[in-house]
Amino acid sequence: MSIVLTLSVTAIALVLFIVERFPSDITALGVMVSLILLKQVTPQEGIAGFSNPATITVMAMFILSAGIARTGVLQNASSWLIRWGGKRLSQQIITLGIIVGPLSGLINNTAIVSVFLPIVEDFCQQHRISPSKLLMPLSFATILGGMITVIGTSTSVLASGLAGDLGLGEFSLFQFTALGMITFIVGLAYLGLVAPWLLPNRQVDDRGLSQKYGMKDYVSELVITPRSSLVGQTLRASQLQRRFDVDVLELIRNDTHFPQPFADKTLAASDILLARGGKQDLLKIRESEGLEILPDVQFGQKSWQRDVSEEEGIAEALVIANSNMIGSTLKDMRFRQRYNVTVLAIRRGQELLRDRMGKVSLRFGDLLLVQGPKQSLVGIQTSRNLLLLEQRDLDTLRTGKANIALAIGLAVIVATVVTDYPILVSALAGVLAMVVTGCLKPGELYQAVRWDVIFLLACLIPLGTAMQNSGATEWLSDQLVQVSGDLSSYWLLTLIYVLTVLLTAVLSNNASVILLLPIGAQVAQSIGISPLTVIFVITFAASNSFMTPIGYQTNTMVYGAGGYRFLDFLRVGGPLSLLMAIITPPLAIWIYGL
Repeated sequence: MSIVLTLSVTAIALVLFIVERFPSDITALGVMVSLILLKQVTPQEGIAGFSNPATITVMAMFILSAGIARTGVLQNASSWLIRWGGKRLSQQIITLGIIVGPLSGLINNTAIVSVFLPIVEDFCQQHRISPSKLLMPLSFATILGGMITVIGTSTSVLASGLAGDLGLGEFSLFQFTALGMITFIVGLAYLGLVAPWLLPNRQVDDRGLSQKYGMKDYVSELVITPRSSLVGQTLRASQLQRRFDVDVLELIRNDTHFPQPFADKTLAASDILLARGGKQDLLKIRESEGLEILPDVQFGQKSWQRDVSEEEGIAEALVIANSNMIGSTLKDMRFRQRYNVTVLAIRRGQELLRDRMGKVSLRFGDLLLVQGPKQSLVGIQTSRNLLLLEQRDLDTLRTGKANIALAIGLAVIVATVVTDYPILVSALAGVLAMVVTGCLKPGELYQAVRWDVIFLLACLIPLGTAMQNSGATEWLSDQLVQVSGDLSSYWLLTLIYVLTVLLTAVLSNNASVILLLPIGAQVAQSIGISPLTVIFVITFAASNSFMTPIGYQTNTMVYGAGGYRFLDFLRVGGPLSLLMAIITPPLAIWIYGL
């Protein structure tokens, strides 16, 4: 009965992960609660994931990555792309991969793609090539590079913790570096030599944000005249934004800029309202409310120049997979009130939406051009529904701390290698050092953590415990051994690799590792081969996700920015996944033995 209950919870979780009715971390929370209520794990075992060393280590690595990114270390590395990129696409892809791949072995690859995305777009503009030729290779190279060390991805950190729980010992920092380096080199060769023939040539507008979204014709300055009906009213009372399809971005009075929120500030004659809206709506406002329209606001490449105060910022926010915003409208979710920012435009693939946006149902991959106080933009980074694509002018980088942040990162690595302290301890010491030295402010610690990932890990770890306690792991491994029959070790490992890739396509890579790693270890013990070899194969299969834009966070980040279509990932990532499935099992056998 315990096996039936545990597998039933697992099956229901699989369905919920596939249909995406709830965010993945909420589904994982439901799994944890269900297992406790069904008494498949004790309450202590149910919440043990929150104190698991793997969970805490992943959290610490998010913070260390943020400290390195906020001090401009990655921007300094970007100069190498300009210096050595050359003019041939193959050389540009390989150069980009050589830069971001090793970095991904030490820094969270989401942070790397967030910083390099605008850098690559600028590079493409200078060389007059489509960003679609470089953004997918950027994502794939960081995924491949993340497997060079154990701390490169949350998946490998989790696998290390699970291996320790199984009595196999946690991984050393460079335990699978040999395998990771070979797969990275082979993958990069594919990206440089084969991918250029498969990558689409999407004509994505790669100008500055304001030009990219065509905002020149959609933002104007409205002057409140003495005869205007708005004099003496508040913006909220006038219901100006409700009656017309406009958004008031800023109130200017005597050269003083009032950022949002200012809906309850009484309006006066000569006040200037910076408003987003179509020409027809602005003309209606002029006639109805007695306003005057000043000449079009002049936009710059990096900022709104005189129309946005220093406290205001503009950035792109991506609607990610599993976001509960999908299917909802901006009006329904009260977007402006929730995030204290205004959506200026929506980019959906090749389509640009700027009218009646409040009634548009959001989709996965939509890019929202948002403007608001910089603190509000930073706050979006903690949302599990949106991913802020970092702009270099969004925050002032602490470049004076770059060498300190880099030294802290290197010290964490050295301490892990030369001392007997586990990665967890050196990583937490590095977090403390980031704050003490001023590389990160205390409040930024919490903004740096991807809490949806932390909850997903912590809430799914009890599922692995329940699988072990109930005997489900042993039963499933027996079924796999029977199905595999007389397969050789190579073909068994290949089968396990393919099963992991397929499961990762519908689950997260972390969920796949939690489910399959104990089963793989049990299979290895049943047929007398090295459990670590099987575990490494599963870890690599779960991490190297290339076939869909939702299989890995970095794929999602470049999906809209590169103007890709869903099948573009299958066309370029499918052969790469097949190549990895062919070479990883024999390499694992050769390096780690049976």
